[in-house]
Amino acid sequence: MIYHFIKTELKKYPVWLCCKVLEVSRAGFYHWQKSSVIKRASEEKKILELIRKYYDQSKGRYGLLRIYKAIRKEGIIVNRKRIHRLMKKYNIHSKTKKKFKVTTKQSNGALFSDNLLNGNFQAKKENEIWTSDITYIWTKEGWLYLAVVQDAFNREEIGWAIMERPKAEIVHLAIAMAITNRKPGKDIIFHSDRGSQYTSNKVRNILKRYGFRQSMSSKGNCYDNAITETFFSTLKKELVYLTVFETKEQAKREMFEYIEIFYNRQRLHSALDYMSPVEYGMMMREKIKSKVA
Repeated sequence: MIYHFIKTELKKYPVWLCCKVLEVSRAGFYHWQKSSVIKRASEEKKILELIRKYYDQSKGRYGLLRIYKAIRKEGIIVNRKRIHRLMKKYNIHSKTKKKFKVTTKQSNGALFSDNLLNGNFQAKKENEIWTSDITYIWTKEGWLYLAVVQDAFNREEIGWAIMERPKAEIVHLAIAMAITNRKPGKDIIFHSDRGSQYTSNKVRNILKRYGFRQSMSSKGNCYDNAITETFFSTLKKELVYLTVFETKEQAKREMFEYIEIFYNRQRLHSALDYMSPVEYGMMMREKIKSKVA
């Protein structure tokens, strides 16, 4: 405590005077000061290793906040400013972000389903609200299209499909995968925009067969599917805009890795108290079990 006090007073008084007044040796103070520097350097080395660990695991996708949350989840108490200073010092930063735009186009002359959500995507349990959308991916061999089905409860991509044409079949396949993965009951609200894929008989028939309630974005509001569009925006910023896909097969492999391994099981989601979708779903299921028991 004495040495720490001396350190704080150095701007006002010389070392020799502080040591004389407090009756401690200058050699002892300098030894303490050197030990403190070594200790701090050792601590920062460990923190830097953790920063690089989570940065590398996310393939450079994590910025300050998610790296901070990931370190705290390990039970390590660390100041966010310290992490920010180290990231800045060693030029560690999340990758460049770009803008995202909607892909699907409204179908003309089709019968549209009512908007059952009106912008409220708060689900109280799994398999209550599913949302879906389509986006495009450029490769050197041409375009690919990705359709996803997301559970609004834990933001997990429970079904998805990639095809070379954005036809109704792509949505049908994504829904079929989601049904296989979740084996849900009836009365799920299935929300999408007014794209022609979603007004098609192929998609409406599978929804009807499994007892889904179809919901569509309001007229003229192509952004009324916020959580799925947020996923696509994240996917584009963290993978698509940063990668040159030489082949369609490469794009398919990297989509699988991003969705199934990174996004669903590893990526810390701000809307889920910085848990991954799968982790959050497991936690909530355990809570339900404990209440029942």
